[in-house]
Amino acid sequence: MNELVPLSGDDINRYRNDREIVRKTALQIIKDFDRFRIEVQFPGDLHMAYDDLFAQLSPVIQNLLNTSHSTLYALLYTIDLNERAIVKGVTEMANLEIHEVISHLLLERELKKVITREYFSRNK
Repeated sequence: MNELVPLSGDDINRYRNDREIVRKTALQIIKDFDRFRIEVQFPGDLHMAYDDLFAQLSPVIQNLLNTSHSTLYALLYTIDLNERAIVKGVTEMANLEIHEVISHLLLERELKKVITREYFSRNK
């Protein structure tokens, strides 16, 4: 599926420095994980939000990979992260463990959701 809002790597990096986008992304992550009774804390420092959220998600994803594939699959479905994206991510980020790749892709997908929502709310 082609993205409706064109987002290159540079666009994503630019939005990672937008405090409001980062705040909304953190809230989206907290909401989506809460559906599975997985607690994610709001990052204290929005400048370090990506690293903070990554540090929280990575062990959770690793645990789900080891203990509950069904919960992990349901979470990935909820966030709209498909197997093809994960396989591509594993190839592109060969230096990372699978749980780190999935965590990174989850953060990126949630960020893209927020950016898309913002784009369409501004361009009605």
